[in-house]
Amino acid sequence: MNQESVIGFIGTGIMGESMAGHLLAAGFKVNVYNRTRSRADLLVSKGAVWQETPKAVAEQSDVIITMLGYPSDVEEVYLGASGLLQHARPNSLLIDMTTSSPSLAKRIELEARNRGLAALDAPISGGDIGAKEARLSIMVGGSEEAFEAVLPLFQLMGKNIVHQGAAGAGQFTKMCNQIAIASNMIGVSEALAYASRAGLEPSKVLKSIEAGAAGSWSLSNLGPRIINGDFAPGFYVKHFMKDIKIAIESADELGLPLPGLALARSLYEQVIALGEENSGTQALYKVIFAE
Repeated sequence: MNQESVIGFIGTGIMGESMAGHLLAAGFKVNVYNRTRSRADLLVSKGAVWQETPKAVAEQSDVIITMLGYPSDVEEVYLGASGLLQHARPNSLLIDMTTSSPSLAKRIELEARNRGLAALDAPISGGDIGAKEARLSIMVGGSEEAFEAVLPLFQLMGKNIVHQGAAGAGQFTKMCNQIAIASNMIGVSEALAYASRAGLEPSKVLKSIEAGAAGSWSLSNLGPRIINGDFAPGFYVKHFMKDIKIAIESADELGLPLPGLALARSLYEQVIALGEENSGTQALYKVIFAE
């Protein structure tokens, strides 16, 4: 990977905007596309080149990164008639950083190989803060050769970068991440609700417990948001619910019951029923502690 490589970036939302921005800041030429063009305006003002379609991005980029919403979006952008695999340059490398289905990641990688291309599934964790500060955790599935080729790009966006194995391994690992977060968010919400009901000062409680065995990213980063009544999205409830559904479907395929995750799904269904699907995942607190 060298500075002459042209990077395509599709999906410049809360996470993608910061991620693409780090690539620009490192001196790469970056082609961008987003369904809502205005969300790419800041990147364009910094030197990114706007492209009208994913097809145009594919035709003018050496490496293409996608950060989309749902598996259906990934399938359309990669495998559709006007998709990336159909129109990518010879020897291009495609990286899907969306949290998506492991089986779809395998399908994309196989189709890419059949076309003389390389594809990686590389979902991320770290939220909007991790994206802004370039310290995402990046979980990668695909060939070792492709991983090594684009590792310099990953290092511009993240700090904890692990090649997990063959195609789909990145998505399987991200499901492990989301499974752990789902039950943890219940614990964070319940602990802070309990603190409030007991008449304690939640911020003082947080100071004590986040440094001990109860410590977690969610407790330290989303706990203060809950205490301050800040439910703006670092990661949307609607997207987390998508991830939960993927994890449950994948676990069913593996014959593995996940009762904690099933409980989280039922609680987040209540969050959505409150009209909070566009809030951050910390909005679970509104269901746990309905004052």
